[in-house]
Formats: sequence, C-alpha cells, structure tokens
Amino acid sequence: MPPSASAPACANPSATLTPQAALALYRTLLMARLAEERIRAEYAKDAMKTPVHLGIGQEAIPVGVLSCLPAGNKTFGTYRNHALYLAASGDLIGFFGELYGKATGPGKGKAGSMHLSSPAHGLMLCSAVVGTPIPVAVGAAFANAYRGLDDLVAVFFGDGAVEEGVFWESLNFACLRRLRVLFVCEDNGLAIHTPARLRQGFRSIPEAVQGFECHVASGEGSDMTDVIALTQRLVSAMREDPKPALLHLRYLRFLEHVGPKEDFGAGYRRRPTDEELERWDPVRRFEKTLEELGVSAEAIRGVRDALQVELNEAVRHAQAAPFAPSTELAQDVWA
Repeated sequence: MPPSASAPACANPSATLTPQAALALYRTLLMARLAEERIRAEYAKDAMKTPVHLGIGQEAIPVGVLSCLPAGNKTFGTYRNHALYLAASGDLIGFFGELYGKATGPGKGKAGSMHLSSPAHGLMLCSAVVGTPIPVAVGAAFANAYRGLDDLVAVFFGDGAVEEGVFWESLNFACLRRLRVLFVCEDNGLAIHTPARLRQGFRSIPEAVQGFECHVASGEGSDMTDVIALTQRLVSAMREDPKPALLHLRYLRFLEHVGPKEDFGAGYRRRPTDEELERWDPVRRFEKTLEELGVSAEAIRGVRDALQVELNEAVRHAQAAPFAPSTELAQDVWA
C-alpha cells in the first residue's frame, strides 16, 4: 500500500472549486476511468494487440495537474499514460483507434498504448522506456528559456524513474539553468513488483530532492483537490521564483503492472480492504467532493450516462475503422 499522505495544501482545497468547474473535472476523471474499464472488458477478445499499462487509481494526477497548467504548456509522459492523453485531448475516438491499431489513432496504429501523443493539445510524447521523457522535457524547457518564453513544461514519470541516472542529471541541469519545468512523480511505491524499500537508498523522494535549487511539494494523488491545490501552489511559486519544481504524488495501483487484471494474489503485495480501496479511489473521493459542493446525484449520473454513450461510439468506430496502408509503415518514424 502507498504510505500515508501528507496534509493537504490547505484546510479545504475543494472550497476553491465551483460546482460547474468540479463537474467538468469529474467528467474528465470519469472518462479516463470508464475508458480503462472498457479496455478491461474488451482486451480478452484479442483485437487490441498492444500491451496496456492501466492507470486505475492514478487518474486524478494528470487530470488535476493539467487543469492547473497555463495555456501553451508542453507535457511529456511515460507508458501509463491513458489518463494523461485523455485529459490533454479529450479524444476518445483517437484513443480507441490507436489501441485497436487503426488508422484513426493519433499514431495511425503504430504508437499503441505506450506512445500516445497529441502535440496539438500540448502532449508532445510518451515513452515506454523508463526515464526517457525526462531529459526531453528538460530540453523543451531549455528551448523555451533560450527563446525568452515563459511557457511551462511538465513531465510525468513513476517512482522507478527516480532510480535512473538521467533523472538526477536532468534535475541538476534544470536547477542550474533555473528552467520552468514541473517534474511530476506518480509514486505507486512499486517498480513492477518491487517495493521502494528494496530499491531506494534514501528516506523519501521529496527529501532526496530538497537539496536541489527547486520547489518541492508532496501529497496524495488519489485526492484531486489535493493535486489541484499543490499544483496551483507550485505553478505560482515558479512564476514568482523561476526554477524547476517537483510534485510528488502517491497513489495506489489497482491492477497489475501490465495487463487488465488484478494481481493481489501474486504474493508481492496484500489485497487492500474494501475501506482502503475506497480510500484510494480518486473517482469515489471526487464524487464525495461533488456532493459536498452541492452537485446533485442526478447530475453525476448524467455525466456517467453521457460518457457511456460516447465510449460505445468510440469503440464501435475503432472496431470498424481501417488499418493504415502499408505505405504508412515508414512514415513519421524518426528513430
């Protein structure tokens, strides 16, 4: 299980959300959850040939962070990227097109689940190789500084990437050059099956980064109000004192490392109790926030029902779409 979360950035961060804004955020959060639940339902039919690293339990992190970033930002992600792609683009048609390997996907079927991108919406790339988006994001931030731009860059990665040398080299360079890059560590406490205590020779990621010239915040990635409050705080701090920032957010990975199934029976971690599962479920937690804000159960159901219609159409569209012709095989391939 993830460690206990730190206190939220303010006593009641949900108080800064209007009911309308909260419901819009909920729609994006729920879109990511329902899309992955639909993948779980369809995957055994073997029409999706791509490996899938599902992010159930993680969704509030990209949804919350992206909602706080200024216009013109660029984002970079890792292979557990479905919520990031949908939060950036809202593109269910393209999303399922790519998962089915069809020409309607953003990579025309060549990218698969792990390499989604949508440059038109600021999502420049995602990579399946641990740690590799980090230096690319720092390069983008360096280019912004070279051109005299104030645009922000954000890069999402798991806690396992912190054990890669490129993370520390990139962080060091970003701090030295005072680059406007937000490092977002999505910490589920696991590298495939290995817990942090067997991998990391430091007390915690935030403590290890504190010695660098950057802003640091840590919180609970399962609570979108916490994610939003911390992101807003760091974005404001980077504006007032330009230098990098690390946003460290813990969450529970509900499913196996890769694939659509649970893996609590594999022996490397215990099955959480029902109370713990609800506690770490970002969708359920944000539904409670909506209730506190006075959003009606009918309005919440209406969002869910409308999304189910959109999901059904997106899956039908992907299943009926053509594969890209063989002439596309070497197009848009740069390495």
